[in-house]
Amino acid sequence: MMTLRLAHLYPDHMNVYGDRGNVIALRQRCLRRGIELEVIPVNPGDMIDWGSVDLAFFGGGQDSGQALITTDLIERQGPGLRAAIENDLVMLAICGGYQLLGHYFLTHTGEHLPGLGVLDVHTIAGKQRMIGNIVIEVDLGQGPWRLVGFENHSGRTFHGAGVKPLGKVLAGYGDNGQDGWGGAIYRNTFGCYLHGALLPKNPQLTDHLIELALRRRYGAKTELTPLPAERELAAQRVMVQRLIGRV
Repeated sequence: MMTLRLAHLYPDHMNVYGDRGNVIALRQRCLRRGIELEVIPVNPGDMIDWGSVDLAFFGGGQDSGQALITTDLIERQGPGLRAAIENDLVMLAICGGYQLLGHYFLTHTGEHLPGLGVLDVHTIAGKQRMIGNIVIEVDLGQGPWRLVGFENHSGRTFHGAGVKPLGKVLAGYGDNGQDGWGGAIYRNTFGCYLHGALLPKNPQLTDHLIELALRRRYGAKTELTPLPAERELAAQRVMVQRLIGRV
């Protein structure tokens, strides 16, 4: 049996809008293929061997939650996590987790929260909250398709040259409500503002992350066994139709 290890960063502090559902989706789609997914919670003060980890998940949280874990993220986890990301660790970061992988987050109170600096992005809180369903069009190498989710953020995230956009916003605000981009990619790290939870609504992305992790662990020729997702894809199509009028 193939086995993957997933590090869930700060599950008690960074878990708003059902973000924990992303870990559940990864576990279930692995389980249905006979792949064991070991989930390792990473809480403040914990030590972890990042070289033994295949996947990582970093959910969203309130500004107060982010402030509580920032020092631990940078000082305790930072060196190992940065090295793992540069070594193609497969990582998904949502909202607050996405922000903290960037250079910094300037909150609405003027507090400057330093980030890990592995993503070439920075975030500045705005006065208007960007709330609602969102659709972005992505192409991860198999042709374009749509991701659906729910965004709720006042932070506006701006990209530098060191990342590429995850996708183009077809409905909703995206990273900053200005440039039309939603999310960012660096190596095997994916960040975005899509709650919902994201992966249960988008099995294509769930499978893409699992396949990347398997290939990193077991070799480039490792292929993911196809797995039906009719109900998830039907719900996805309904949401896309509702928001942009076409599938």
